[in-house]
Amino acid sequence: MVNKKDYYIAALVGFLTGIFAILMFFNLGLRNKEFLFALPLTIPFVFAFGVWFGKFLSRWMPFMEQFARFVAVGFLNTAIDFGLLNVFSLLTSITAGLKVGGVNVPGFVVAVLNSYFWNKLWVFKDRSDRNAMADFPKFLAVTVIGLFINSGLVILITTYVAPFAGILNPTAWLNVAKALAAPISLIWNFAGFKFLVFRSKKPDNAGGIV
Repeated sequence: MVNKKDYYIAALVGFLTGIFAILMFFNLGLRNKEFLFALPLTIPFVFAFGVWFGKFLSRWMPFMEQFARFVAVGFLNTAIDFGLLNVFSLLTSITAGLKVGGVNVPGFVVAVLNSYFWNKLWVFKDRSDRNAMADFPKFLAVTVIGLFINSGLVILITTYVAPFAGILNPTAWLNVAKALAAPISLIWNFAGFKFLVFRSKKPDNAGGIV
């Protein structure tokens, strides 16, 4: 059941998403200060609305409350992943080739750890007495496979697929490759979390951080 704390948490997730999104847009050359500063101020309202909308839809589809939280966390994970990818790409000047796989790893790893705790404590609301990391081995196994899927696709696209009509520069094409790879790894991760890692957790059991 969605409560007021869910909206506050959704707003916090939105704020963090906006912060990491700034890193990505800055590296892409979008330096408009008004736009960048608006991101962490406006996204929280969007995420809070999303949670409310999930609650509204749950009248007909009960899983939507959980799914709305999952989507919010997914956006934060994506922002962390993209943000750190761009930070390390900016620092190393790496935008393609096998080395980009290494540049891709830090953001993915941080996003994975972030994903674990948000999914465990907020999305699936697990308040079991077990160690907080009890589910992490299974979670890690799923996400390591996701890492290979994600990095492999980024390498293949940036190395063997030319930017559309030569319009995009290498940095922009790196982000396009990441955007294309993200949904595939997201589908894999969601299926793994749902049916392997958190399969025993009910969407709205009491507990978690709410």
